[in-house]
This record gives sequence, structure tokens and C-alpha cells, in this order.
Amino acid sequence: MEATLRWTAVAAIAPVAWGTNYYVTHEYLPAGDPLYGGVIRALPAGVLLLAVARRRPYGSWWWKSLVLGTLNAGAFFVLIYVAAQLLPTSLASTIMATSPLVMMLTAWPLLSERPSPRHLAGSAAGIVGVCLMLLTGGTRASVPGVLASVTALLLSSLGYILVKRWSHQVDVLASTSWQLIAGGLLLLPFAVVVEGAPPALDTSSALAFGYVTTVATALAFAAWFAGLRRLPAATVGLVGLLNPVTGVLLGTVVAGELLTVQQVGGLALVLTGILLGRPAGGRVGRRRTARDAAEDGTMHGTEPAGKGGAVSRR
Repeated sequence: MEATLRWTAVAAIAPVAWGTNYYVTHEYLPAGDPLYGGVIRALPAGVLLLAVARRRPYGSWWWKSLVLGTLNAGAFFVLIYVAAQLLPTSLASTIMATSPLVMMLTAWPLLSERPSPRHLAGSAAGIVGVCLMLLTGGTRASVPGVLASVTALLLSSLGYILVKRWSHQVDVLASTSWQLIAGGLLLLPFAVVVEGAPPALDTSSALAFGYVTTVATALAFAAWFAGLRRLPAATVGLVGLLNPVTGVLLGTVVAGELLTVQQVGGLALVLTGILLGRPAGGRVGRRRTARDAAEDGTMHGTEPAGKGGAVSRR
């Protein structure tokens, strides 16, 4: 049970960091360069994690990194950048709040993790709670922004489940770095052709990109995938509801906004949904003991050679 709580806390780092990303992107990053925005976010974060992991892809991880990089970094970063520029933070966060349900439904056929009634109830409570917190009236929707947000939601949910399916094969920092680098390199030629020269960054934009790269990307994705490896997808998906909670609380701190009774009720519902997602500690622990043992080996550089050969250190 203690290990479950620990990994839940680790996974929670990601949605808290992502909850600040909408605000930073909307307020401080240039609006006309979504492709370069994705490149600048993904590549430096991937290189940073690669410097720590000191491993290169091997065997099937060359194409797996490309697939995951496209779903979780390349396409996702561009779409979320566009959504953050075209939609109010409240609406973008509300759309992404359906992610737990989408992840549960995706994990069912791909991981044989059938969502329990408790997880489904938690997802429903979370979605209603986010709507109460954020949809307070007067929100205008941009159709391209909504399409970008929904597409980002679907692609990332599939990407996260594939990460969980393949995660036992290599340590978290290495696989995260590979997919971030792959996603950034995939976007780079499109950015050059479509957007031309990189955007000129002033001090505030440069600092904002630094935050987005190190905290909202490198740290957040490593923490998210570490939690996803060790916890059920439904549990991690519900932890992701801390994203809109962070956005609301950030508004109270930065903008001095006061929480209404409706928002407080929504916040309570979201936290209830997260609590409903907690796995039964003993049952989950027994199911994952063998895998965790194998993962401990990969963390110390003893990955099996398999068809792709052993992983080389740099």
C-alpha cells in the first residue's frame, strides 16, 4: 500500500506541472509558431533526459520510439499548443478531463485492464466536477481549438497505453528521452518548411520555454510514465484530473480569483473521483511483483539482449 501511494504521488507531479502549462503557453509563448513550439519543448527535454539515462534505442525500440514520439510528443505538443492559443484554459482543461475515461476504454482491449465500476464512477465524478469548476458561463469555443484538443486527447491516450504495454522492456528515463527526441526531430523539418525561421524569443518567452521544457516536459513525462508503469491505467488517468484542479488554484493565486460555491463543489467531486481510482494495494502489488523485479534489472542496466541485442551505454 505504501508503494502504491508513493507511485501515485510520483504520477501526480505530471498533471500538476501540465496544469501550469496552459497558462504559461497562453500568456508567454508566441502564438504563431506551434511547430517550433513543439520542437523547442520536446528536443531539449529529450536531450536532457538522455544525458541522464545514457542509453540509445535498441532493436524494436527504434520504431517504438518513433510511434510513441509521434503520439506523445510530436503531434500532441503541436495540437495542445494550438488548443492553448485558441481556447480558454477552462474549456481546454474540461476537454482533457475526459482523458481518464478514454484511457480506461483504451486499456481494456490493449492491456486487458477492464475498468471497474469504481473507476468508471470516479471518471464520471471527475468530469462533472471539472465542468462545475471551469464552465461558469460566457466561454466561447473555437471549432479548430476544440478539434485540436480532442485529437490531442485521443492520440495521447493511445500513446500512454502503448507506453504502459511496452514499459517493462527498458527504464523510464531512457524510453522517455527517446520518444521526446523522436517527436522533436519529426516536427523539425515541418517547422522549417511551414514556419520558416525559428521565432525570436524575448527574455520572458525564453524563460517560459525553459520552464515548459524542464518542468512541464522532462520532469512531468518521466514522472507520469514511472507511475503508469507501476499502477493501473485507470488509476493514473484519474490522477490526471489534478491538471484542471491546478489550473483553477493557479487562477486564485496568480489572478486573485475567488472560488465560488459551484467551483468548491466541483473541486470536491474531482478529488472524490481521484480517490475512487486508488487501486487495492495488496492485489496490485501481487500482480506486479514479477514485472517489478524485471524492471529493477533494467534500471541497473541488465536488460535482456533479445532480438535487438543488449543496450549500450554512452
